[in-house]
Amino acid sequence: MDNINISTISEVVKDLAQNHVKFSRMCHMRYGKEPLPQQSLVEELVDTCRAILFPGFFGNEEINAQNIEYSLGIACDRLSVVLEDQISAGLTIASGDPCGEMPEIQARARDLTARFISDMPKLRDLLFTDVDAIFLGDPAAATHQEVIYCYPAVKAISAHRIAHQLYGYGIPIIPRMISEIAHSETGIDIHPGAQISHHFAIDHGTGVVIGETAIIGHHVKLYQGVTLGARSFPTDENGNPIKGIDRHPIIGNNVVIYSNATILGRITIGDNAVVGGNVWVTQDVPPGARVVQAKTR
Repeated sequence: MDNINISTISEVVKDLAQNHVKFSRMCHMRYGKEPLPQQSLVEELVDTCRAILFPGFFGNEEINAQNIEYSLGIACDRLSVVLEDQISAGLTIASGDPCGEMPEIQARARDLTARFISDMPKLRDLLFTDVDAIFLGDPAAATHQEVIYCYPAVKAISAHRIAHQLYGYGIPIIPRMISEIAHSETGIDIHPGAQISHHFAIDHGTGVVIGETAIIGHHVKLYQGVTLGARSFPTDENGNPIKGIDRHPIIGNNVVIYSNATILGRITIGDNAVVGGNVWVTQDVPPGARVVQAKTR
């Protein structure tokens, strides 16, 4: 087969270039040398955070009692560089005049980076409760080490804890990139806006979906295929969905939700409730209740 005619390529390129204004949402035009989000650096950001939060399991494998402080210092230093760069990139995306605002953006990125790193000990404490909950909730888990090394929930929940922290700072793009990295790694889709308390466990995990405005209490366990989603949402006069409304479930404390349960809308699942597998829930569930499929004769 002959190569495509050069003039044809030229015409196509010309058409694509001239229509960049019409399709501006499909084409990001750079203003100057402002930073832009980079997938590889966001992936490094997540990997470096995990190396700090789980030393010896991720990142440097040569951790011992003599070099742990040095190794963590190197990792935190690298994290500060990558995180500041990507926070700047995220803030730049939302700026109307990135070139004119770069000094302010960079200053804010430095402050937020310092704030994030200062909170790493608290983040590790929170993740320890998650690892412990997964270990205690799965008879097949032999050790905490096995949970950290092998369970996709650890990768998904750690990525969410990182992304949620950045989401709370009001940084666009970057938290969602982090959540989608974890989604690709694990099949677990948690929006960075979801509020999740301590001792959170996901068993198996494939197909779990947790929406942006979901609120999950402490000691909650989800099995594979669980959806905490939106039932419906209002639209504006142009038919576009109205953003920023609470549309996902509130899950109380000590709740267990079994595989492939679908819970939709701004409803509440009360403390100590159990939701059985393959059920569709669109109404509040009282505390202590059991929701299961109706038996057929």
